[in-house]
Amino acid sequence: MQSEFVEQKQGESRSSSVTPDLASDKPVGNDLEGGQYYTGFLRRATQLLSRYGIETHGITPVPAEERIDTRWYQMFFVWFSANMNILTFSTGTVGPAFFSLGVNDSIIIIVVVDLVICLLPAFSAIFGPKLGTRTIVQARFSWGYFGAIIPAVLNVFSLQGFLILNCIVGGQALASLSSHLDDTLGIVIIAVVSLVVTFCGYRVIHWYESIAWIPNVIALITMLGVGYPQLRDNQSTPVSQATVAEVISFSSILTSSIISWCTVTPDYGVYHSPAASSARLFLYTYLAFFISSFAAAAPNVPVWNGGFNNSSSVGGLFYSVLLPTGAFGKILVTLVALTTPSACAPTMYTFSTSFMAVAPWFAGIPRWIYILISEAVLIPVAIIGAKKFYTTFVDILSTSPEYRDICHYRNVDPLVSDLIGYWSSVFAAIILTEHVLFRRASFSEDQYPIATWASYTLLPSGIPAVVAFACGCGALVPFMSQAWYVGPVARHGSGDVGVYVGFVVGAITYALARGFEKWWYKKMSKSDA
Repeated sequence: MQSEFVEQKQGESRSSSVTPDLASDKPVGNDLEGGQYYTGFLRRATQLLSRYGIETHGITPVPAEERIDTRWYQMFFVWFSANMNILTFSTGTVGPAFFSLGVNDSIIIIVVVDLVICLLPAFSAIFGPKLGTRTIVQARFSWGYFGAIIPAVLNVFSLQGFLILNCIVGGQALASLSSHLDDTLGIVIIAVVSLVVTFCGYRVIHWYESIAWIPNVIALITMLGVGYPQLRDNQSTPVSQATVAEVISFSSILTSSIISWCTVTPDYGVYHSPAASSARLFLYTYLAFFISSFAAAAPNVPVWNGGFNNSSSVGGLFYSVLLPTGAFGKILVTLVALTTPSACAPTMYTFSTSFMAVAPWFAGIPRWIYILISEAVLIPVAIIGAKKFYTTFVDILSTSPEYRDICHYRNVDPLVSDLIGYWSSVFAAIILTEHVLFRRASFSEDQYPIATWASYTLLPSGIPAVVAFACGCGALVPFMSQAWYVGPVARHGSGDVGVYVGFVVGAITYALARGFEKWWYKKMSKSDA
């Protein structure tokens, strides 16, 4: 039996000239979104790439019979590698550098925040194997066909901006190795490696992520060994008392850096078997995010922060810290820099699937085309941005005036910003609320009739999601603390709690609006009868 909402929609669709066949294994609605209209060169090129093992599947849900990969441990490594890298290291420097937090305080905040917030991307990851749907396609079951265009567009711009910043940091890390290298060459190398991995598709990304973490873990252990004497001596060093606002703002940075993955994680389980329990899939992903969070805590070693003063990048920090280890340290820095694509590849891949979900016309273009588009934008913008308007990117994406200043001074990636975290938190709240309250926390066909994924008449209207999104984003504005805007509440010393306010308001508003919508449809259905 289908859900009440789908039944109502089915009743409405019967008055049209086309009667959807919900028993069919073909998507209802747009054949274009199933990639049925590849013609000419695109068709021939896609067929050729497919013969060579390149993934050519679009955003059509992967049927259960094709979700046969039982290597569920890959869901651990893909997120462990994506977060256990040079990009995550820069997050931890913010606590002691500008929020007056000591080593112990910073580590405690990181652990506590990650214990809670890592629950969200881990929960989102379950949808991939269970439903076989990409992030934005799955979002249609709460946002509706047209409403889902909003998170699709936001995800495209957010991920491409994040990708540019990641590439700049990776390029700078390579450039720190030798005076014969510069940022431009480093950026090109990182971008090309990311392109190769992502172009090949899902299975190659999982293979790459299964090994990319190795040099990073070795580097982290080595750095701990080098920095341990200073870390031990620093335990008793007195630090100024941090204010509540500083603690909250630092936690907000950490929250944003994690919660933004909610718009990405489902994409990396769509070919994995749904036979594994939800708890098992959740645990793999949760542990990946939580364990890798210690990479953010590592830079709180004071001597490492001092290394920033002698260079202009995170790569310089790595190089200065590992310098005592000689050639071994230099090799480690090279490997660490070359594994930057472990964060870039998932970002670029989901950029392509999100772009395809914006409109049927975009879905009619093969995935690999969007990878090339992303690369074409990435290289020139990252090269120019590293030299000309990197600070503009930071202004747009950073979390506070103080954080902006440190990023400008050190020329480091602010990692994931509150700006991306704001809308991602509301998005996650809507998806979670829909699944728990209105889909009975079940992944069954009754609750998620996947055959309706491309039918705007059979999917929810999306009005409650759009209303909740507008309310959530509107409610968080007074609580924002950004380089370009500080809300009236944040101005009075609350710190930046916008990401939390957006999540709570989004969840409550969506629950009320969606509940009212279902009540209204039930009432109308009875009156028609």
